[in-house]
Amino acid sequence: MTEEAKTSASQTDPVVSVVGPGDGETIVLGTTRMRVLEDGSHTGHRLAIAESVLAPHTQGPPQHRHGLHDEGFYILSGTVRFTVGDEDYDAAVGTLVMVPPGTPHTFANLTDLPAVMLSTFTPDLYVQYFRDLQEVLGSGRPLTPLANIDAMSRYATEPAADLA
Repeated sequence: MTEEAKTSASQTDPVVSVVGPGDGETIVLGTTRMRVLEDGSHTGHRLAIAESVLAPHTQGPPQHRHGLHDEGFYILSGTVRFTVGDEDYDAAVGTLVMVPPGTPHTFANLTDLPAVMLSTFTPDLYVQYFRDLQEVLGSGRPLTPLANIDAMSRYATEPAADLA
């Protein structure tokens, strides 16, 4: 390979992202702690990944629908209750729950133990929603249902009002 070809090849090689056990951006939302492992900046905004720790007896968000992204949840520890429409699913360790756009859903940890799940967002746009919520809480303002709905609307998400 010529020197020119080597230089050209190295400029187009993808950059590998490595996030260690203590690395990543931490977002705290009440009793939930999220660690952003990939915010989309290394995937061309095609994919974001976060690890979330739900404290015991943590209620999740109201049922909602995403208009533009798929959301996946892989349970690493504990049990998470997913409500999809009017169906409940108790997802234990090793369970993957995939939620396509338009599907009403929520989740909660109803148990006495913490639960940990790995979440994927394709594309990545929903990570900023969690940052926005943390900013509201960090400013001392309450996270009211209206503030939550306002933040959701910026990321093609809406409450599933027909299931409230």
